[in-house]
Parts: sequence; structure tokens; C-alpha cells
Amino acid sequence: MADSVMDFVEPSLFYTGVVAQIYGPLRSAGAPDPSPYIRFIERYGEPALELGCGDGEPLLDLRELGFDIEGLDSSPDMLDRCRAAAAERGLDVVVHLQPMESMHLDRRFRSIFLAGPTFNLLPDDDTALRALNQIRLHLAPGGSVLIPLFEPQPTPPEAIGRVRHHVTVDGTRMSVTAVSEERDEAARCQTTMLRYELTTPTETVVDERPWLLHWYSQSDIHTLVEAAGLTVVRMLGEAGGPVGEHDNSCVMFLRDDHPEL
Repeated sequence: MADSVMDFVEPSLFYTGVVAQIYGPLRSAGAPDPSPYIRFIERYGEPALELGCGDGEPLLDLRELGFDIEGLDSSPDMLDRCRAAAAERGLDVVVHLQPMESMHLDRRFRSIFLAGPTFNLLPDDDTALRALNQIRLHLAPGGSVLIPLFEPQPTPPEAIGRVRHHVTVDGTRMSVTAVSEERDEAARCQTTMLRYELTTPTETVVDERPWLLHWYSQSDIHTLVEAAGLTVVRMLGEAGGPVGEHDNSCVMFLRDDHPEL
């Protein structure tokens, strides 16, 4: 039994049930723009692999454009939604139900990317290193890796308890509320207790789950990347240039300089 309601929940368990239903409509940043990933794949080649593909954005947009791309996610519910969305669009899509830190696929990829800061969902440096090791094993010679990262900022006190909601055309009401938060600067972890509610004409479903985010300093992530046998080619900050001192997010590009090993 967990000692605290704020204990870590595996992503495969977090993004299930009501959370999987609510995630898309209430995503604060909206659906990811496929343009950066189009450019990334065009530059480094196919086949491509999206890690943490979730319910299919931007994976399905890229499939619709004809790219040879597969997806991987640890949530069965999110992949079910991805397959359903693909069927609605008349698309064939290959997706794998595996955590990125233990993925084992039967092909290698020239372009491997995450379309959002899913890497921050890995709970600690050891798990992140295992993920980077597996990424390297699945990277084809001459290929490249794109990983967005960010440092979550503490939720303002006035935002704790504030409800974000969405109402669908059939009257279904979806909402999410941050009810509490813990932050550990030494462990570089922030855990927010989120309350999800889904109300239809016939029932109301309520679930509270701890959402853990783990972040990295530049020196921390460089150490992990090098330990995995990869090389940081460049890191871009929020404005698209070099990472600035006050940037809270960045995009990291990696390659394997010794693919034969």
C-alpha cells in the first residue's frame, strides 16, 4: 500500500480511464503542431518513431502525409484512442505498448522524437538513463533524436483549486483541478495532485491522481546523455536560439557518434 497519496504513479496507469478521456480536450497547450516534426524527419530520414505518442497527435498527421512512422506509448487506453482515431481517418498505424525505458522493437529508426515533454514524466535519473540507452539501441546510423525538456514552475497559490473545464457538444462536462502540490528541489521533482471529473447525463466519474514531473539541469542531462553513449548536437531555447539562462524549456538534439559499438 502506498504511504502517501502523492506517491509516484506509473504513466501507464496515470493515463488511463477518465484521465485518457479528458486529456485531449483539456490539454493546456493544445494539440502539438506537426511542422517541427515534419522538418525533423525530412532532415534525418525514415523510418521515424514517436515516443509517448498518446492518442495520436501528431503521429496521425504525419502518417496522413505518408511518412513511415510508428508510435510507442505505455498507456493502453491512450493507444486504444489512437487506433480509433486512425480508423476514423482511414489510416494504417503501427503502435507499440511499451515504456520507452524498456522498449524492444524489431527495427531501428533514423528519426526518434517526443512531441512534448513526456521525457519529464520519467521519475528519476536512473529511469531516464535506461530510456536513453534504449533510444540509442533503436537509432539507425546517421539518425537523430529530438527530446523536448522543461522545468515545471510551481503552481501559483491562487491556481490551486481552480477548475479548468470543457463541455462537449453532447453536454458531457470534463474538468481538472490541481488540489495540492509538493516540490522537491534536491530530487528535481514536482508532484501535483489532480482531480479529474467527467459528468454525463447518466453518471459522474471522479478520480484523483498524482502527476509527477522530473526535471534536469543542463549539466545533469549532458551527463546522462554521455553515459548512454549519445552526444548532444545542440540545444535550442524557448526563442529558438541557444538555451538562455532563464529559459524554462528547451529542445535537445542527440546523435550516436559510435553506432557500430
